[in-house]
Amino acid sequence: MDQLIESARTWLASGRWIVFGGKLLAAVAIMGGAYLLARTLRAGLDRLRRRSSNGASLIYVVEKVAGYLILVVGALLGLEAVGVNLSSFSVFAGAVGVGLGLGLQGIVREFVSGLVLIFDPSIRVGDFVETETGVRGEIVEVGARATLLRTNDALYVVIPNSKMTQSQVTNCTLSEMSRRIHVPFSVAAAADKARVREVVLAAAKALPFTLRDHERRNTQVWLTGFSGAGLNFELIVWPTLRSSRHPASMHAAYTWAIHEALLAAGIETAAAPNVVRVEAVTARRDEKPTRAPRTPQEKRPTRRRIAKVEASPNDAMTAVFDDAISNDRARGIERSEREARRQGALPANAPEDAPGSN
Repeated sequence: MDQLIESARTWLASGRWIVFGGKLLAAVAIMGGAYLLARTLRAGLDRLRRRSSNGASLIYVVEKVAGYLILVVGALLGLEAVGVNLSSFSVFAGAVGVGLGLGLQGIVREFVSGLVLIFDPSIRVGDFVETETGVRGEIVEVGARATLLRTNDALYVVIPNSKMTQSQVTNCTLSEMSRRIHVPFSVAAAADKARVREVVLAAAKALPFTLRDHERRNTQVWLTGFSGAGLNFELIVWPTLRSSRHPASMHAAYTWAIHEALLAAGIETAAAPNVVRVEAVTARRDEKPTRAPRTPQEKRPTRRRIAKVEASPNDAMTAVFDDAISNDRARGIERSEREARRQGALPANAPEDAPGSN
């Protein structure tokens, strides 16, 4: 202990601590400058990305890669300013690499998967995707560990980056073209197919988010099957790209409109299959077989008169537009929170490179 104290006194008396302190301050200044430069660059590119409509994905890639690169270069320059020999640091880096391969392979895998997603043109921030597990939402951020999705129910789902790269992901907004959807419905077996087609097409085209017919994009009604229970149809429709981001409410809106139109036209929907009851009847040879009396459930079917009903409001149609407005508002709030977090006005609940913090 006395020898250690004596060595410290000798070191302080030599004045070498002043040189070391200067190097340490220089290293802190370099690392701090790199951190501030990375934050400033990210904030500037984020503002540019919000104003750009065509090159937003490329700007996002530059924002991520440049931020990481500046931080790494700043850390290396800071270590060199302290006096660490980076050439001899390669041995330590090899040991760290082995440790990463054994103990931190999960984190490294997620980080590399995040870089793959950033450079992948088929999945971009702002796309509406559906995962293999059925989760549907808009990609908000691609972070170092996970991808953040916002659903139409205003829920944020955190999905590991490796899941996004190794499983099937359906991108509903990859291109600027609309996508075709199928809305199934059934009517009674005796219904007039031409009348059903006419009524359903008129109801679908009356919805405001149905695109007009095109030579390669027409609203159609397909007969997909029939049985004793009724005729099975599918409405084939092309909605607008904006409404395609809200598949649940959009599908419900078309289903509601179809049912209202069939009721107004007096077309019966498909009934439940009849239950057949078989009874064993024994009779003598000299007796004529008698038919069992009809039960109230087995009486001869009669044509039902469909009462006219007043059209009720289609809440699902309204929800399509409400969801779109809510998503636009959520995007604005997320941008404001990111900006405030960069300026230090909000507490950072997550690391800077975590999903949703960029």
